[in-house]
Amino acid sequence: MRKTLLAAAAAAATVFSTSSVAEENYTLRLAQTWGPNSPVLGETVQHMADMAETMSDGRLQIRIDPSNKHKAPFGIFDLVRNGQYDMGHTASYYYKGTIPNAMYFTTIPFGLIAPEMYAWFYHGEGMELMQKVYEPYGMLSFPGGNTGNQMGGWFREEINSLEDLKGLKMRTPGFAGEVMSELGVAVTNLPPGELYTALERNTIDAVEWVGPALDFQMGFHQIAKYYYSGWQEPGAEVQFLINKKTWESLPKDLQEILRVAMRTAAYDMYIQSTHQSGVAWDRMKEDYPDVTHKVFPPEVIDALRSTTNRLLAEAAEKDPLAKEIIESQRDYLKQVRQWTNISDKAYLNSVAED
Repeated sequence: MRKTLLAAAAAAATVFSTSSVAEENYTLRLAQTWGPNSPVLGETVQHMADMAETMSDGRLQIRIDPSNKHKAPFGIFDLVRNGQYDMGHTASYYYKGTIPNAMYFTTIPFGLIAPEMYAWFYHGEGMELMQKVYEPYGMLSFPGGNTGNQMGGWFREEINSLEDLKGLKMRTPGFAGEVMSELGVAVTNLPPGELYTALERNTIDAVEWVGPALDFQMGFHQIAKYYYSGWQEPGAEVQFLINKKTWESLPKDLQEILRVAMRTAAYDMYIQSTHQSGVAWDRMKEDYPDVTHKVFPPEVIDALRSTTNRLLAEAAEKDPLAKEIIESQRDYLKQVRQWTNISDKAYLNSVAED
């Protein structure tokens, strides 16, 4: 896939290059939340950088620093805002403490799935609303890749009722963490590099990360045997952040090259995540037959849904911009989900085999 992308980038380079553009070189520094050699997430950033360099004939280069280099996996927002880095790759819901409205651009529980989310970004109001949130901080945000529907987490013990959630120590970020807290879960948000150790040492009882594509290599299945389907991140979108001054310093052709590289790499992350989740789940079932897939019981799902709706209503009441974002996603979901239901959902239901 990477060779295919680079070949396409090389072909596209002729479209963006013009003789009138000054042959000045630009090197941007990018900080990512992920550690070195991070599968899927880290590969997405490298794909983007490779495409940008190829399409620009070397005029635009991006130097990537993983979290072990800059030491701030959840500090990408500040690193880019303050100009310490030109760009970042992270997830907007990590910064809900600084800008609460950012979290809606990663995902909302019971909300848009990945194709619907991209449709909202590029053909609905998503990009416009996202820029409203980031503009006051001197940054631009672009979709940076989607994991698809995320799993609900790894649990040491089976969840049979709401009582089983009370007092449970769990890593789960974003709006879902707030929902879980309302139901009595002791929520924490740990950096990716600390998750396995925390689960192994009983610092946490359960962990929600992504899905098989990324969970398998983390080794959670060696400790917690119950693997629950999700509700909390139906289409989790990460992001590319860019310092606005950096963006404005680039020639127009390099801005467009960077825009295309980010959008292409984001799409590739979605399909790569889909592919690798299928491969990892198949291997997991074969090598670890004691891993049990579960869905949360109706009582728990109903409580999660009602709590989500209440918290969204409260957020909308307090903040006009939050209201605008929440209503935009809700209205778009109401319209687009009709098509999802009679196409993808109906197809899967009608051809399902026992």
